[in-house]
Amino acid sequence: QVQLVESGGGLVQPGGSLRLSCAASGIIFSSKAMKWYRQAPGKQREFVATITPGGTTAYTDSAKGRFTISRDNAKNTVYLQMNSLKPEDTAVYYCYTYHYGNYWGQGTQVTVSS
Repeated sequence: QVQLVESGGGLVQPGGSLRLSCAASGIIFSSKAMKWYRQAPGKQREFVATITPGGTTAYTDSAKGRFTISRDNAKNTVYLQMNSLKPEDTAVYYCYTYHYGNYWGQGTQVTVSS
């Protein structure tokens, strides 16, 4: 059974940083592309970042230069380091992978506010 468990969200002031983690189980983690999405109140879920099994990364334009996705295959964990956070980054952040179907974590709330 595939499980994705996010952690690391919270309340942070504008300009601050957070690191999100997503621990995966039930898959051969090192062989899977992993993605982060987010959903703000009243908006559709949107792509944030992805990392391939080989470590190639890609980001949505609003995350480039501020967010960094990384993975630790020994820990079956993918991370999202978020710097220079803005109020518009406020959202629930979800981890995602595909394994004969779509799998999402439960989400972790990130709130950027003074």
